[in-house]
Amino acid sequence: MSHQDRTSDIVVNHHTIKQVVNWLLSPALFAGMHTRAGAKWKPRMLAVAALLWACSDLANLKCRFTEARKIVQHVFRWQLAPGQTYQGFMKVLRKWHVKLMLVIEPHIRTKMGEVLPEQWSVAGFVVFAGDGSRIELPRTESLEEAYSPSNQQKKKTQRKKHGKQRSRANSHVNNKSQSAESVEKKANSPQLWLTLLWHVGTGLPWAWKTGPSDSSERAHLQEMLVELPENSLITVDAGFVGYDFWKAILDSGHHFLARVGGNVSLLKKLGFARQHEHTVYLWPDAAAKKEQPPLVLRLIVIHDGKKAVYLVTDLNKSQLSDRQAATIYQKRWGIELFFRTFKQTFGRRKLRSRSPENAKLELDWSLLGLWCVCLLGQRELAASGKEATRLSPAAAISALQTTLRYWRVRPDTRDESLWNLLRVAILDDYTRSSSKTSRNYPRKKQRQRIGRPKITNATKQQINDAKQYKQKQREFRLTA
Repeated sequence: MSHQDRTSDIVVNHHTIKQVVNWLLSPALFAGMHTRAGAKWKPRMLAVAALLWACSDLANLKCRFTEARKIVQHVFRWQLAPGQTYQGFMKVLRKWHVKLMLVIEPHIRTKMGEVLPEQWSVAGFVVFAGDGSRIELPRTESLEEAYSPSNQQKKKTQRKKHGKQRSRANSHVNNKSQSAESVEKKANSPQLWLTLLWHVGTGLPWAWKTGPSDSSERAHLQEMLVELPENSLITVDAGFVGYDFWKAILDSGHHFLARVGGNVSLLKKLGFARQHEHTVYLWPDAAAKKEQPPLVLRLIVIHDGKKAVYLVTDLNKSQLSDRQAATIYQKRWGIELFFRTFKQTFGRRKLRSRSPENAKLELDWSLLGLWCVCLLGQRELAASGKEATRLSPAAAISALQTTLRYWRVRPDTRDESLWNLLRVAILDDYTRSSSKTSRNYPRKKQRQRIGRPKITNATKQQINDAKQYKQKQREFRLTA
């Protein structure tokens, strides 16, 4: 397509990509990073190439790299040409990965506050949702060793030892044994566990941790508490419960709103704090024996139209009303939609890297890429006077990937430019006429209801223990 006769200000797509790069990854961000003279991959060039590589919709990782490298050559055409091999690119990226993430992630968080100030807080708190999900991996030996469940890995080792001793005469197994082996093989499939902290106000990711498929999402979330800003409120589902976990959140200076069910035992009438109708305590025997304080909580019961939902928080009604708590927990569902967007729309349900180190790189940069795409789309919607939270991630992803695919082309009209495509990337506002609930297919996962929490009155021994703890604390403060 010839565009030599153009006189408008519409630019070639790779110039638009350069504008995106300058806003997301400014040169000042990498000022403190230095490489040896003659290095083919400079830190900023490497970060841009990794971001474009992660955002590409090409099926092959090497093809993604080839496309990203060509774009980077034009964006940084005044610099030395980047390295030509995919293996060399991944080797350098492994070396610089941690340093690059340490500067890019805080920078993107700052951009979120600057571009979307109205979405920064909810009910006066910076609200985050926490949850986990599994990402599938290729079934290579190195990935199985690194990311398969630890107990399944032991069984696999035992099978190998016994398998060497089998003779050909006894190698035949019946259908029942084959079925059991196939189930075990599927359970041993390598998967990355992804635990995500998701900013509720903007609908964008904030931080994440990864590990094998049997990782503890509570431990991951606990590690990420240091990355939260002041006045943060964490909302989680019924899987994130426990005295140690909730106490860690409170000790870090943050608040929480958690759903509870039959897996939680709460106390009433302990007398440790001013008693209200909604006051409950979490004080397991193990914590009492260690002379740790009971957690004073507020129980909130809401109805979603089908069943009662039980929530607990450390905040009182003057700080967070029941209605605000219900709204925040309802917004928590957005993290499930983000996982669906990442896996289905962005095409990262199963990663393509065949080594543990590269798989983690692919996941981290894919998350960063989706984060940047959605932030860029919300910026354009806000700049055009539209509601930023109405962004359609699918349309934003399609707009950027189309621009990357046709990076040599100059759009025929402004409507085909990346900026205009992002300004119209809005969710449909049609009214659904039928239920979205799918039929009860045999493969559909049936979730077990969590029920209601176990609430009992405190025993005389627990009341006495609470009084003794308060007395010791009072004496300690007087002597301090």
